[in-house]
Amino acid sequence: MATVHHHHHHQWWFAILFFFFLIQSNVLAYQYQVGNLQAWNIPTSAEPKVYSNWPKKLSFKIGDSLLFLYPPSQDSVIQVTKESYNSCNLKDPILYMNNGNSLFNITSPGVFYFTSGVSGHCEKSQKIQIAVFSEDGSLPPASGPSGALADSAPSYQNAFGGIPSGPSSSSQTIEGSMFMSVAIGVVVCGLVGGKM
Repeated sequence: MATVHHHHHHQWWFAILFFFFLIQSNVLAYQYQVGNLQAWNIPTSAEPKVYSNWPKKLSFKIGDSLLFLYPPSQDSVIQVTKESYNSCNLKDPILYMNNGNSLFNITSPGVFYFTSGVSGHCEKSQKIQIAVFSEDGSLPPASGPSGALADSAPSYQNAFGGIPSGPSSSSQTIEGSMFMSVAIGVVVCGLVGGKM
């Protein structure tokens, strides 16, 4: 009987881990409408730097997504290389979207460059670059998985000990990191307890 009981105990931990995985992937993923509420279009004279300023206030993570909204007959969005971004070269984009409701899912760390696919719009500052950091805060990940885990351990401790202060962190991200550190703490304690 003991072995059966033990077997169930393991299943229980898998359930817990799976539960946290679900929470992590759903609750902590945000969809950002690019440029806030206005449509994806040429910046107005009132806010000429809207696309260079907007990403600075946010921290994008893997799992987040970017939503570009615009009238499909008038505009489009393309993902381009850094060189094409800087020179406003619209040829050979990495990705081309023109349905007016373009969702870009962030699946890896790095810097992503977007511009309007309409000729002349990029020169008028309708372009945006999004920097996405890996889980341990590096860009892009240089160390292997084991190094990344070690690097991130202290920062979880800090997040758990006190709410990090700083102009760049919004309340949304603070709650996310607090929650995540608690979840990870519980899972890690459980795993250690299970092995002993």
